[in-house]
Amino acid sequence: MRIYDGSPRQDFEEVLRSIGSVLDQRGMREVSITEVPEGFIVQGLAMDQAGSNWSEAFGQQHKETLTFVDDDIARFMEEGVERRAKPAPADGHETPGRYESSLRVLGHFIDQQHPKDVFLFEQEGAYVLRLLMTTQAGHKHLLVEFTRDEVEGLVAAAPAGRTPPTPAVAAPGQRP
Repeated sequence: MRIYDGSPRQDFEEVLRSIGSVLDQRGMREVSITEVPEGFIVQGLAMDQAGSNWSEAFGQQHKETLTFVDDDIARFMEEGVERRAKPAPADGHETPGRYESSLRVLGHFIDQQHPKDVFLFEQEGAYVLRLLMTTQAGHKHLLVEFTRDEVEGLVAAAPAGRTPPTPAVAAPGQRP
């Protein structure tokens, strides 16, 4: 990923999670995400604001294209960290949106593959990923499909795979 060139870690998990949060906020559906040298191009179906008369009261759906450059991604990631650091609402937890959750677990899978670049599209909760991989014979594309049920299973299993926070360690004679 261009944002992490030269870095030992490519964090698609956090990047896609951040993009997913933006998609959830915008109410987009049926998305495609293409990595480009400057960042990501995202397309999806979005709803216009409700119109002024009864026939437009529910809004109209249209295709929307968004371009997120590396600076946007960095800002989204910072905002996500800040949002998750805030105290939980009165019900005890803030539930991430569908795209934030789904793209996070897919990003985790992508990180394990170490691709050169990524393209994915979603339809009704199922995803197809095209990853550009480096092999001894050169570059080749790898196609991977995740059904809606598989994505939901990965999202449900994700909390068990997280590393618990490390407790603060106090120096002798001090309280953490």
